[in-house]
Amino acid sequence: MAVNRIILNETSYFGAGARRMLADEFRGRGYVRAFVVTDKDLIRFGVAGKVTGVLDEAGIAYEIFSDLKPNPTVKNVQAGVEAFRRSGADAIVAIGGGSAMDTAKAVGIIAANPAFGDVVSLEGTAPTANRSVPIFALPTTAGTAAEVTINYVITDEANTKKMVCVDPKDIPTVAIIDAELMAAMPRGLTAATGMDALTHAIEGYITKGAWTLTDMFELKAVELIARWLPAAVENGADTEAREGMAVAQYIAGMGFSNVGLGLVHGMAHPLGAFYDIPHGVANALLLPYVMQYNMESSLVKFGDVARAMGVDTAGMDTRQAAQAAVDAVRTLAVRVGIPQRLSSLGVREEDLPRLAASALADVCTPGNPRDMSAEEILALYREAF
Repeated sequence: MAVNRIILNETSYFGAGARRMLADEFRGRGYVRAFVVTDKDLIRFGVAGKVTGVLDEAGIAYEIFSDLKPNPTVKNVQAGVEAFRRSGADAIVAIGGGSAMDTAKAVGIIAANPAFGDVVSLEGTAPTANRSVPIFALPTTAGTAAEVTINYVITDEANTKKMVCVDPKDIPTVAIIDAELMAAMPRGLTAATGMDALTHAIEGYITKGAWTLTDMFELKAVELIARWLPAAVENGADTEAREGMAVAQYIAGMGFSNVGLGLVHGMAHPLGAFYDIPHGVANALLLPYVMQYNMESSLVKFGDVARAMGVDTAGMDTRQAAQAAVDAVRTLAVRVGIPQRLSSLGVREEDLPRLAASALADVCTPGNPRDMSAEEILALYREAF
């Protein structure tokens, strides 16, 4: 009999203004100085200030590290580790999307496990001995769910690859999901991160490791994303839609973090490593193509996805209902403005074989419900090209 494991945050807060709980949680756990990981744009647009303002009001000292890239690199992480050591901080506050969260996790793990200072040795399931420096995670995008996952992704520029690192010791101690921090997300970012969350939910639902508890999370996430993403994209001031997406992406993360993903992520990671394409855009573009490829192996579950997305499948047979799920995902992607061809993102056709080889080797790919070869992956890239 299989043994299934669930790892979630110790504590999470949800709701508008929830960031106000940061000071009480920080002090209540005995910490005195924060190392704030965020990016320059969030500082410039005043989003990070909504969080550091809470620290200011409480008289909690902090130092800001903002030397981040959209796809964080080994050098980013190493600079962050050095800055953390100089800061004298005893906990990390991560403010941002997946890039800030992933950087914070890598910094926290290495600070507690100095033997992994090369960063590249963290790829996969590294045998770290110590839990990360405590992380308080406040997402500003509704997509990656990095605040509730045991995963982080760092780009190894020297080898042109994205390293997926999976470590139960990196999960943030406290997650604070405050949709007010997401209100400034522009339309394109809202769409891309929202479709990223949908990819997490669908891949987490059909991955080989999926089971009853994670199925429950993922189907609910699909339902909420289908309901709230269009409104969040079309009217960024729609607070109900922002709240809905904030919760939806977190729920998707509760599932996939514990059971893995699949070929969409396996194919998306090389696109980020080779071309610096935003992860959410890559996932969103590839999702319908990979769903079509996986359909025969996931007929019943895709029917569930179709119904969760609001499709009336009465009168459809199993295959028709599954196809309806693929069609619904593609329709949603088009509606929120996701590009439909890799060529429009600057991908070069001559690079496709190399991308396929990298995707086959990606840590997410084995979780796909249907096994594949490099040739089959190459055919999918070409179809999407």
